[in-house]
Amino acid sequence: MARVLFAKGVKGDIVRKLQQRLTDLGFDPIGVDGDYGDNTRNAVIAFQQANSGLDVTGEVDVTTYERLLGPPIPSVEERSLQLTAAFEGHSFTLAEGNFDGAGITWGIIGFTLAHGEIQKIIQEINDRSPSLVREAFLDKTDQLLDVLKSPLSEQLAFASSISVGSNNRLAEPWRSSFRRLGENEEVQAVQIRLADEDFFQPALRTASKLGLATELGIALAFDCHVQDGGVKESARQQISQELAAHPASTERELRVIIANAVADHARPRFREDVRSRKLTVATGSGTVHGASFVLRSWGLAEFPIEDE
Repeated sequence: MARVLFAKGVKGDIVRKLQQRLTDLGFDPIGVDGDYGDNTRNAVIAFQQANSGLDVTGEVDVTTYERLLGPPIPSVEERSLQLTAAFEGHSFTLAEGNFDGAGITWGIIGFTLAHGEIQKIIQEINDRSPSLVREAFLDKTDQLLDVLKSPLSEQLAFASSISVGSNNRLAEPWRSSFRRLGENEEVQAVQIRLADEDFFQPALRTASKLGLATELGIALAFDCHVQDGGVKESARQQISQELAAHPASTERELRVIIANAVADHARPRFREDVRSRKLTVATGSGTVHGASFVLRSWGLAEFPIEDE
């Protein structure tokens, strides 16, 4: 039996593509919403029953995926991005206000003003296709572009001024404007490229240094770079001390040591949130923000990365 790539419980852009393809072929998942629920499972079953040689499981294995969308299957990077985006609670379009000191948080992995990522994306799009920015932000365009050229302290003050309510939700029309910009495929492509350049490629280097060589190991390193900015030197020292005292006999044991070290050196306010995320990836299952995750269903398992 071919390995599972996607199954019930998964959310994200890859699921949306699967749902659209099922819809186009006449196997209605009752909506293209990026959420692999019972309706999508039933549509997959119907597709598998209608195509000889497929295991009828309701799960998208390699053979079913290739029959639906053709090879190649989504890369470990794409699968890791889908998982971390779900942890972040973000999509290409969602923008939030200054709830954590990062100013505005927007996009597939929660790009921020504080780290200069939103500025980079919008400036690139404005240089290449200024009409896209103006169509999204309308009469607020010039104000936004001026703000993004100002010192960071002024940018963060602006973000606070348009954050409302106890949860600092981004006020309108800004929230809808960022949503419109994020809906554009050109903007989505820039977000994906930035996620690769600034997060996934550094994560690969981190994984190599830490001895992580499986899909789960790469996914863990990527989530560390997105949520935590990487693995801090203090966390690396803790990892070295733990391994000196108790050498890991499997990569799973190593991943757990790394997960706990990264959490131990996170900001106290977010420490247990970091721990739940990292241990979920490290062990292959867990609960994050009240939702259950089984990473096998996200196409991430103990397979060596070189097998991709």
